[in-house]
Order: sequence, then structure tokens, then C-alpha cells
Amino acid sequence: MDLLIVAILVGLPLLWLVGFAAYVYVDAPKNGMNPRKWAAIAFFIPFFGFFAYLFERGEQDYDPAEDPYAGGEAPFAIHESRQGEKPLGPAGTEREEDENEWNDPKGVDLSDE
Repeated sequence: MDLLIVAILVGLPLLWLVGFAAYVYVDAPKNGMNPRKWAAIAFFIPFFGFFAYLFERGEQDYDPAEDPYAGGEAPFAIHESRQGEKPLGPAGTEREEDENEWNDPKGVDLSDE
């Protein structure tokens, strides 16, 4: 019974550290970082080393030209399968284009802003 407890208390954290180090070793070259150095940091400095790697690695490259939902005239993207549908009002009811969506009191006109 004592051997099982020792195996759990020592083996499980060691397995996590090896897993973190293996992930860092595989992922570091993709981000232009030294894999041996960062795998050693992730292994020998528990948890902090792994999270330090995650914060230090460069962000993945993002090319807005390849993103079909980036840019455009609308402030949000509408999927092409939903193009041309009528906008919904409160609680999913259909509304007219000139209907006030927010039910502002009479005399309040926010369309100038």
C-alpha cells in the first residue's frame, strides 16, 4: 500500500513535468525558440517554467487577408449562409427596418450619434 501512495505522490507530478517539457520541446521550434532551453526550464521549475514559456512565446502569425470575417464594412461578421435574412427584434420576433430596437422614450433620437 505504501508503494502505491509513493508512486502516486511522486510519479504523477513527475509525469506532468515530463508532459509539460515534451510539449514545450515540440512547440518551441514552431515559435522560433530554443527547444532544449525551454524544455529544461519547464521541467526543472515546476509549473512556473511552463507558464513562463507560454507567456514568452511569440503570438501565432495572423493574416487578416486570409480571414473571411476580418475587415469589411460591418462592425461584426455575418456568415454567408445568413446573408439577406431579416434582422430579428426583441425575443426573436421579426421587426421592421425602421422600428426602434431599444424602445427609447419619445423625444430621444440617438440616430445622429
